[in-house]
Amino acid sequence: MALHEILAARSRQHHWSGAGALSIKTFVNGEAYYEVGAGRYLVDEKHYLVLNHGQEYTVTVDAPAPIESFCLFFAPGFAEEVHYSTTTPSARLLDNPVAPAQAPLQFFEKTYPHDDILSPNLTQLRTWHPLRQTERSWVQEQMHTIMQRLLTVHQATQREMEALPALRMATREELYRRLHWARDYIAASYSQPLTLDMMASVACLSPNHFLRTFKQLFHQTPHQYLTQQRLRHAQKLLRTTEQSVTTICLAVGFESVGSFSWLFRRQIGCSPEQFRRAKR
Repeated sequence: MALHEILAARSRQHHWSGAGALSIKTFVNGEAYYEVGAGRYLVDEKHYLVLNHGQEYTVTVDAPAPIESFCLFFAPGFAEEVHYSTTTPSARLLDNPVAPAQAPLQFFEKTYPHDDILSPNLTQLRTWHPLRQTERSWVQEQMHTIMQRLLTVHQATQREMEALPALRMATREELYRRLHWARDYIAASYSQPLTLDMMASVACLSPNHFLRTFKQLFHQTPHQYLTQQRLRHAQKLLRTTEQSVTTICLAVGFESVGSFSWLFRRQIGCSPEQFRRAKR
């Protein structure tokens, strides 16, 4: 089996296109944009991105200060091997320790919020990798543990997907993928003037079908999610820059300072100016 690969880098600007192995993308102290087909993903320090083996993508980093990337690439067949080992009875594993040939596992390609299942192991590996990267057995053990955790996350994601109202499993799975395409696109394009029709087109759904199923899955409308993302980024800019409230308002996609300030106070509990003073 081919070896796994761990890439840790620190850069202010970076651009790469191509196809890769099954991978987990994480970033610290900044964010990166991934273009995957018609999809767009923003990966920051609150999320990680999973891409399947052979998936073509483009990654772009363009930041005012260097950010840290930490990406894991798994050898072909490794996910299937670990899945076989963890789901097969011990007696059968004694007679057949090697996983039989099977179709590659397909993970849901989306951003995942950092969690208590996988993220602690990612953090541990990122912390110790500079000091222990030459210990091949230690690295292999870490990759096995992380894959087991990734499979656990995958199972939880499947349960979430199965809750969607549809008669056929294949229909639920496709709808789940399309809704997440749109949700990730919204999160990555929050500063743009998005409309319901535009968001629905990313999911390849009619506007009404998109609106209904988005709310069923995420418990908020697409517009509510867009507003949430804009306010989240506004808070970050208020904490970390000296930009004026008007500049921040326009930078995160609002067209009116009045509506921005009203929404900010309603959602956060104080005005943008008060928030900035409290967080300094």
